[in-house]
Formats: sequence, C-alpha cells, structure tokens
Amino acid sequence: MLRACLLALFVFAGVATAQESYTVKLPSPYPFNDTLARLRSTLVAKGMTVFATIDHQAGARAIGLDMPPTTVLIYGNPKAGTPLMQAAPDFALDLPLRVLVREDATGRTWLVYDIAAVLESRHELPAGMAERLAPAEKVLAAAIR
Repeated sequence: MLRACLLALFVFAGVATAQESYTVKLPSPYPFNDTLARLRSTLVAKGMTVFATIDHQAGARAIGLDMPPTTVLIYGNPKAGTPLMQAAPDFALDLPLRVLVREDATGRTWLVYDIAAVLESRHELPAGMAERLAPAEKVLAAAIR
C-alpha cells in the first residue's frame, strides 16, 4: 500500500511539473500584422538584429494545409549574447532569442517567448547572468503597448 501511495505521489508530482509554464504569453491589443510590424521595428530601434523570420502559416500553405497566422522572429544582440555563451557554451542552443507571434482561433494575437530565468537555470549560468536578457524581454512587452 505504501509503495502504491509513493508511486502515485511521484506520478502526480511529474504531472504538476510538466504543466508548469516556462514561457511568457502576452495578449496583443493589435491585429497580427500590426503586432508583427511593431515588434520588428521596436527590436531594430532598440539595437537588436532580426536574423530570421519563420512564417509557419506560409509553410503550411505550401503543403496544402491551413493554420492561423503564426510567425517566429529570431533576434538578438551579440553584445548581450556572447558573454552568455562564453559563460555557458550550451546557451548557444537558445541564442539568438526567439519570439512567437500567433493568432488564436478567436482572432486574438499573442506574443510568446521563453522566460529568461528559465534559460538561466537550463544552462546553469552563474547567478545574475540572465539579467543580460532583461532588456530583450522589456522590448517585447513595449512593442505591444
């Protein structure tokens, strides 16, 4: 009986952990295209580079499928990112940074991105190093104000 209770406890603990959110999800007051344009121009105005744009909706259409507008911007600033990779080389897996702009089934637009502290923990950065990502998070939120 004790063994069954302990097993159940571990299973439920695993489910709770899996349901934790490791991303920030912000609603945009603007339509999808306006949100994407505002985000891109704000990133560039703040000295960041948009390295790539991945239009998942266009990819789906190319194979005859449909999906709501869904675009990922890959962006960053080597001045902020390079010291992070020097401190924890595996951090390069998460750099440049990414932000998802997507429209849900109701037509509402969302920004979704990784929480800096989660990235810090994932790559075992020295304490406080993720603060270098704080300006990027602020830029994302500012783009939809």
